[in-house]
Amino acid sequence: MDFHPTEEQAAAAGLAARIFGDLATHERLAAAGTGSDAELWKALTAAGLPAAVEDIGLLGLVLLLEEQGRSTAQAPFAATCAYGVLPVAAHGTAEQRARLLPALGTGEAVATGAFPNRGRITADRGPLAATADTGHRTAQGGVRLTGTAPAVPWLREATHVLVPDADGGLWIVRTDAPGVRTAPVETTAPWSAGRLTLTAAEAEPLGAAGAYEAVLATARTAFAGLQAGVCAGSLARAVEYTGVREQFGRPLSTNQGVMLRAADAYMDTEAIRVTAYEAAWRVDEGLPAREHALTAAWWASEAGKRVVHAGQHLHGGMGADLEHPVHRHFLWGRQLDAYLGCGSELLAELGDALAQEG
Repeated sequence: MDFHPTEEQAAAAGLAARIFGDLATHERLAAAGTGSDAELWKALTAAGLPAAVEDIGLLGLVLLLEEQGRSTAQAPFAATCAYGVLPVAAHGTAEQRARLLPALGTGEAVATGAFPNRGRITADRGPLAATADTGHRTAQGGVRLTGTAPAVPWLREATHVLVPDADGGLWIVRTDAPGVRTAPVETTAPWSAGRLTLTAAEAEPLGAAGAYEAVLATARTAFAGLQAGVCAGSLARAVEYTGVREQFGRPLSTNQGVMLRAADAYMDTEAIRVTAYEAAWRVDEGLPAREHALTAAWWASEAGKRVVHAGQHLHGGMGADLEHPVHRHFLWGRQLDAYLGCGSELLAELGDALAQEG
């Protein structure tokens, strides 16, 4: 295993760090509320970062999402890459790749996903026929999807939604298509989320059998990388605060209890990071990665929750201020704790996967 970034991955991560650092300021984030920062998203697409993900792979995306997490930047970057660029590149037909990837890269199209599959959406399939370029058997004349997804991240910004049906099929739905309704919902983190309601909505298939599990593993790994950045940003703020805040004539950072709490948070953050790197590397190398993605997601859920709580607690009374920047890290960390499966759910799924292998 080699987790060292390539020259291209390192350059993309450095560029992302500069853009997020310059534009994802506390003032701009506060002004964005629960919506996206259009100027930030325009800067990311103009720099070619969403388009670059097809070339730098999942490990490269994890590096980029760490930078987004550090700043809790309000842009549909994670969703567009995890549910748009990478799935279409890996599982799309030649026609889908030619049609969708350029639009996703420039920001003309914004993707998200109604993940994970909770069995709420059913597909009415027509007769099956094989596509010319892949041989995958798909429904003639399209498919009709019906059901709801209660909270889809960045749905308010999306033009396309990747939707799994109750049987594990994977479908692309346009948000402006007949039979598709969206309504804003508020989640723990300000992710511009919405409720997706499908009523006999037309959809096009993506990939063959097994594509859903592969995309879910990719998304879990990507959002684990996002959580690593959220935790690193929270810890950095706590270190800065305790280094200058004095109590009884000395900085809080000299208190042994504070140092131990910060050290535990650092180790948890590194555990999230290294498990996300390993899962991403395995996906990029074409190796089995389901269990590794589950492990990364479990660390992101359980350890991430501990880290953002520690970051807030180490700020003392300031941590309770809803307007303080560290509170955004707390909200994002708690949202990521539950998104794509909470710790106990992930552990049960991992146990089932290991038992099946045995």
